[in-house]
Amino acid sequence: MMINTIHSEHDIFLFHQGNLYHSYNIMGAHIAVENNELGVRFTVWARHAKSVSVVGSFNEWNGMKHPMKKINENGLWTTFIPGLTEGDIYKYEIKANDGNLLLKSDPYAFFSECRPNTASKVAKLDNYTWGDQKWQQKKQNVYEEPMNIYEVHLGSWKLKEDGEFRSYRELADELIDYVDQMGYTHIELLPLNEHPFDRSWGYQPTGFFSITSRFGSPDEFKYFVDRCHQKGIGVILDWVPGHFCKDDHGLRLFDGTPLYEYSDPIKAEKREWGTLTFDFGKPEVISFLISNAIFWMDVYHIDGLRVDAVSNMLYYNHGKGDDEEIARNSYGGYENLEAIAFIRKLNEAVFQYFPNALMMAEEATSWPNVSRPTYIGGLGFNFKWNMGWMNDMLKYMEMDPIHRKYHHQLITFSFFYAFSENFILPLSHDEVVHGKKSLLNKMPGDYWQKFANLRAFYGYMASHPGKKLLFMGGELGQFSEWKDLEDIDWELLDYEMHEKMHNYTKALNQFYLKEPSLWQQDHTPDGFEWIDANNFNQSIITFIRKGKVSDDQLIILCNFTPVVYEYYKIGVPELGDYEEIFNSDASHFGGSGQVNDGLLKAEDENWHSQPYCLSIKVPPLAFVVFRLKNKRYKLTTDEGGKEHEKQKRMRSDVTCRRGRKTTRVTNSKLS
Repeated sequence: MMINTIHSEHDIFLFHQGNLYHSYNIMGAHIAVENNELGVRFTVWARHAKSVSVVGSFNEWNGMKHPMKKINENGLWTTFIPGLTEGDIYKYEIKANDGNLLLKSDPYAFFSECRPNTASKVAKLDNYTWGDQKWQQKKQNVYEEPMNIYEVHLGSWKLKEDGEFRSYRELADELIDYVDQMGYTHIELLPLNEHPFDRSWGYQPTGFFSITSRFGSPDEFKYFVDRCHQKGIGVILDWVPGHFCKDDHGLRLFDGTPLYEYSDPIKAEKREWGTLTFDFGKPEVISFLISNAIFWMDVYHIDGLRVDAVSNMLYYNHGKGDDEEIARNSYGGYENLEAIAFIRKLNEAVFQYFPNALMMAEEATSWPNVSRPTYIGGLGFNFKWNMGWMNDMLKYMEMDPIHRKYHHQLITFSFFYAFSENFILPLSHDEVVHGKKSLLNKMPGDYWQKFANLRAFYGYMASHPGKKLLFMGGELGQFSEWKDLEDIDWELLDYEMHEKMHNYTKALNQFYLKEPSLWQQDHTPDGFEWIDANNFNQSIITFIRKGKVSDDQLIILCNFTPVVYEYYKIGVPELGDYEEIFNSDASHFGGSGQVNDGLLKAEDENWHSQPYCLSIKVPPLAFVVFRLKNKRYKLTTDEGGKEHEKQKRMRSDVTCRRGRKTTRVTNSKLS
């Protein structure tokens, strides 16, 4: 990114209008040639500063040596310093109106010193030669393709023997192969913006444009992304546009006044996290944030952003304590109208430049149309985390199976809204920390039942409409919750049940990838049909997942109790021979081996509002999948006594609920 001229008036105008979506091309520190001299052009926004200087080791941190020039009344300051180059460290010395001198990191810095040091570093971002052209040119329809996300905290996935972090390059040489072999389609990385405190996991950033130096350089991270793409794996970055930490070198009171944050402390303070909310009413803040989203996709080829804490942006009162004063908008409501406008503008801008981007909202309320276009009143994301499904299912799975029949609605309620948004089903890091226990340890029962419950849960998740996300370690069946200062419990693979759990997760992922009916119609009721949603007494549900091809159907059964049923009848849509193609109770997965061997012949009997039925064995605490292998036809006789092979269609008058839509279906019997 070498520039050869000072900023254009048009760019400056757009920046102050909130419409400069590539503001990182003019703001911050850029290696440049001016007046035939190689050096660095610095530009910063500090509206209320009396003076601003660039300081660093190159001038003994003396603010008198390199003062910046204020180029407009809106507070843009700039200067060119000859002789500086990549790797030089710097900060801005800002004299506030009250006379205090502030030492601030560059909000637009592309790289930073490793904590505990806090200076910004001059960096070039155009050195790397990419090899992911095939991936970048790939035409995708993300809604009709498999998406199985492996969520990763790079600082604790796998450490070196001495306990130090692995670099981006070292992780690229091991993590990516692992993700590929396990059958995941995407890696989602906890925030990698520079942040001062390891245990914030990146959710309290200071360097929004600065890839964290904990794991290496910008080019090393580009190598990581590049290698993901060459392996056919997408990269999603957790992104935090709602708030920032209060560290002195960061954005807080940047020019001595609330510049990036709201001036009203009631709006600004996020007491729950000890952070400050961005002022979404300032155009320069909007240019900063939208540019930051585009920056990660433009410069680092990131495929999408999981936008953190959207609910806290939408509502002034979300997460506030009963003793906290709460702001209201001009209409008296709790909705933050400025944040809503920002979110819509953000998504419009991102999709303007990156039509195939993934913009995923972590939104935990009933706000409508989160993943719908802005032109019909939506927020403009293309995916939303299904927090309702996650909370209901974890509550259900933690119950002793004997009590589950009294709470059957927890596993069926999600289908009343499953197609109202483009959902992702998340089992994220938030569910396995702070005393919540690991997924395996949430499961009730003895040692064997815990694993069986978890296998059934993962199977239901894989077959439920919506894309999928699992946090690292979940595939091992860890008993301990996530320990962010250690790596995950790889040693568990030396134990039989954990190794089988690992193999099960891999097999389930691979099964999911090869079955279009499990992902091709995730976001439409055409991809799902209940067989039996109401067997609460036995805690068994059966349903059909459908692909776009009419005969691409899978029959799914989930048994959420440890009871085995030797003869259990389920309705099926076709007459013919069925085969069991997946069973979580298989012995090689650690199950009891209650499987359905050979071909299962459907009977000519109406059952569960289906024209035919199948007698099967139901294994304990299990997820089982059947597929029609050979279609049979019923022999009928016409008036002349001649036999014809025709598929029998029983006359039925069935009311089918699919999401919010209700249809009446009448099938006529053929004679």
